[in-house]
Amino acid sequence: MFRFVVVVCSVLFFISPASSQTRSPDESDGQLVKNRAVEAVIWGMPAVNYDLMLQEMLSKTDGKVNGVVYWGHPLDWKNQTLTPNPDAIYFMAFFDTKDGPIVLDLPPGNKSGSFNGNIVTAWQVPLEDAGLLGVDKGAGGKFLILPPGYTGKVPAGYIVLRSDTFGGYALIRSNLHSHGDADVERSVAYGKRVKVYPLAQAANPPATVFTDAKDVIFDSTIHYDASFFEHLNRFVQAEPWLDRDRIMIDQLKSLGIEKGKPFNPGDATTKQLDTAARAAGALLEQEYDAGLPPFFSETSRWTVPAVPELVKAAANSFSDPNSYPVDARGLSYSYAFVGIKHLGAGQMYLISIRDKDGDSFDGSKSYRLRVPADAPVRQYWSVTAYDRQTHALIRNMPRASRSSQIPELQKNADGSIDIFFGPQAPTGKDSNWVPTDPARKFELMFRLYAPTKALFDKQWVLPDVAKVAPQ
Repeated sequence: MFRFVVVVCSVLFFISPASSQTRSPDESDGQLVKNRAVEAVIWGMPAVNYDLMLQEMLSKTDGKVNGVVYWGHPLDWKNQTLTPNPDAIYFMAFFDTKDGPIVLDLPPGNKSGSFNGNIVTAWQVPLEDAGLLGVDKGAGGKFLILPPGYTGKVPAGYIVLRSDTFGGYALIRSNLHSHGDADVERSVAYGKRVKVYPLAQAANPPATVFTDAKDVIFDSTIHYDASFFEHLNRFVQAEPWLDRDRIMIDQLKSLGIEKGKPFNPGDATTKQLDTAARAAGALLEQEYDAGLPPFFSETSRWTVPAVPELVKAAANSFSDPNSYPVDARGLSYSYAFVGIKHLGAGQMYLISIRDKDGDSFDGSKSYRLRVPADAPVRQYWSVTAYDRQTHALIRNMPRASRSSQIPELQKNADGSIDIFFGPQAPTGKDSNWVPTDPARKFELMFRLYAPTKALFDKQWVLPDVAKVAPQ
């Protein structure tokens, strides 16, 4: 499926032996810059994805590193991160271990609340999952994040996570019983029991600073232009080179990105970087449009969230010397963020970009998803509509999803539930309706939290989304 290198060389920027003889040195150098810049976008996608979120927090909110930024209500379109979950309360703790280990102290799950969380490096490689179905099994605990090459004494009583980057973050979803005001307040209050502090201050931890971003237009969508390389340079300056990525040192140097030196591309180079970023975006879109592996059957329009090779590699911190699925990683982080250590344990995701007939979802048309009864989850299921181009929540929509947490959902006689998507709600079905923008295409993600064996055994099958006549 992943053919980036071949496509780049044979379609976009291929220089045949005959044509290369007629190119001037400057033209050849420019071609090399474009080629390398395309590869840099694909390779650096998870790093830039991370830095975009970090910079939004630092520039748009009062949030700080080693604090917690959160959204004080279920996410709406103002949160323009990639394919977020609008049916949980989001807490994000960006950390930096340059000055020493950082403690992430999570409370136990109980009647007052619970978490589903993931802790990742700055490359968004999962360090561990946390919460009810994480390594702590809902008991909470003190996660100790160690910086690269740490050789100091590790005290007892911590869940130790060894990172190969200084930076990273924890995405902590505080679970909701419903979207009612009381349940939202309870979920927010539970999330504020999280503590983040340096290990050096563990004897007397300072209060964790929480910053609410619910009214901020928090836009970390991927921009395929020269600004991509500004984020990539910031990451290179801040983080150590990993052995597996050392081949990129000279590649990036040819683009003007070099550790310890300023990145100041001239007008000509900036134009080349713009062109290359657009080309990389087109390649990623082409691969995404081709489709991910189907989940329920070979003909199912519901697909797995990432290529299995990438899921396996990320769970093992890319430790297999014979596997480094950079192309698949670049694609995945163009439409999503965070990394999950044990996909399918705490949560499972399914993506659909086409309806039952194989057509792309059109925001001006009407569709129905029939969710069968007895969904294989111990927590909840939800389905969310995203903008097909940006992979973020559709702008200016009053809501983005429907979930089994919504008590007013209307059920059919057999226990199934019809969810409708389109520019207008079907008559009498507003509670089961997800609005779409008639001027935009969209895509869907179906989430299953605490999925059961019946899902993976295909005993329960989610049907494809079908067009329906407007009502």
